[in-house]
Amino acid sequence: MKTYLRTTGWGLAALILLAFAFHACQKDNSTSMSPGAGQQRLSIYFADNPGYFDNVFLDIRKVEVLVDTCTTTDDDGNWGDDYHRCWWWEDRRDDKDTCQVWDSLGIRAGVYDVLSLRNGTDTLLGDGIVPEGKVKKIRITLGDNNYLVKDSTNYPLKSPSGQVRIVIQVRHSEWEEFSDDNFRLWLDFDVDRSIIQTRQGQFILRPVIHVFTLKQTGSISGKVTPWNAYPVITVYNDQDTSYALPWKDGQYKLRGLKAGTYNLFVNASNGYKDTTITGITVSRGENTKVEGIKLNK
Repeated sequence: MKTYLRTTGWGLAALILLAFAFHACQKDNSTSMSPGAGQQRLSIYFADNPGYFDNVFLDIRKVEVLVDTCTTTDDDGNWGDDYHRCWWWEDRRDDKDTCQVWDSLGIRAGVYDVLSLRNGTDTLLGDGIVPEGKVKKIRITLGDNNYLVKDSTNYPLKSPSGQVRIVIQVRHSEWEEFSDDNFRLWLDFDVDRSIIQTRQGQFILRPVIHVFTLKQTGSISGKVTPWNAYPVITVYNDQDTSYALPWKDGQYKLRGLKAGTYNLFVNASNGYKDTTITGITVSRGENTKVEGIKLNK
């Protein structure tokens, strides 16, 4: 039996912001070029929905996309929510279909501390020019240096059966075309739901990745003080739940929210009282600013 890890303390106080160790790994066709006839340019950004660890490091070696160069309509499929759009294996039938083309994006390969990518912070994960068509999947190849830090101790982060490729199913309609033949989207890595601790004390990575674009979703931002309340923010309604851990100055931001009405719950520690705000309206392409929250004992 596997259980989700919940820690009693908040170990993000010592978070090192944007602690990346990268080296360049670019495609032969320069990503500074504009797409030509029969081509399109894709940009993938990486963000994080946080979890209760000091750091979570992913060793990202390669990013590829599967383009269907024959299909003219977007197949919505029937793969459901974020739990079912992402898996560790790949369908080998993709390699046999002459219409299905895997192409690599230019990336900065290296170890990403995904917990530094929160509250509206992101990084460009992959960018490149690929054949024109419907983008159906993203494939991320990991190296061996995947681990998390909890209470200043390092723990290996393992994948089931030693798999190294994460496959994310996407709909072409989920990409934002911000200029002619230039598309982009964001991958929000949900740490809290993606890492499982077994009874033997091992940490297993079962990726849950939320796909969003800024035009199709909205955001909520604000400020919670004081810092020593160690606030954890939950924004929720009947269809969706998202989390935020504010920076030390109290600023927070939750992105990728579907349009609708949300409640915001602040879970406080260190003797401070919890707080709930209701009826927050989120609109597509807009940020909703919440009045500053000051917690009291």
